[in-house]
Parts: sequence; structure tokens; C-alpha cells
Amino acid sequence: MSITVNLYYTGKNKSALAFAKEMEESGIADRIRAEEGNLRYDYFIPINDGETVLLIDSWESQEALDVHHASPMMKELAALREKYDLHMVAERYISEENEADTKFIRK
Repeated sequence: MSITVNLYYTGKNKSALAFAKEMEESGIADRIRAEEGNLRYDYFIPINDGETVLLIDSWESQEALDVHHASPMMKELAALREKYDLHMVAERYISEENEADTKFIRK
């Protein structure tokens, strides 16, 4: 079982995109990807909304996510969110293996 959190960062004047770029260029995103238990940490831009950036953030377990949330890096991340005046919406998913879905997946 893994946990995926979709975070939608929204701002004004392309601030969400500037935030994502700074996360990548500063190395914070790579440091999060290197944390034990991180499965995915990737930013995407919705094609129909230039003021929002989607972060897909996946972890092996709740424990790994809890360690990440308790890390000093979260203060850096929170400061950047504040710098860019971003608002967030979160969606949380718990994945499970389901073989019935494989017939719909083209590989």
C-alpha cells in the first residue's frame, strides 16, 4: 500500500509556476525525492489553468510521510509557499493492487 497526495498550488501572475521552478532549481525537490520512502515527487501544469501547478507526491507508507512532514525541510517549503502567496487543495489516495484494472492499462 502506498499513499499519494495530489497538491494543487494556485497563485497569481504565474507564482505557482515560479514556486515549482524554485523548488527544482534550489534542490529542495531533489532532496525530497531522496528521502527514504519517497516514490514520486513531480510537478505538472494543467493545460487549462496557467495559475495552478499540480504536485504528485507519493510515499511507501504513512510512516515515511510522517517523517517527511517532521523534517526541517518542511520549513523551507513552507517559506517558499508563503513567498509566492500560494493556496493549496489536497487530495489523498491510498493505492492497492487490483488485477481487474490491468485489462484497461495499455503498456
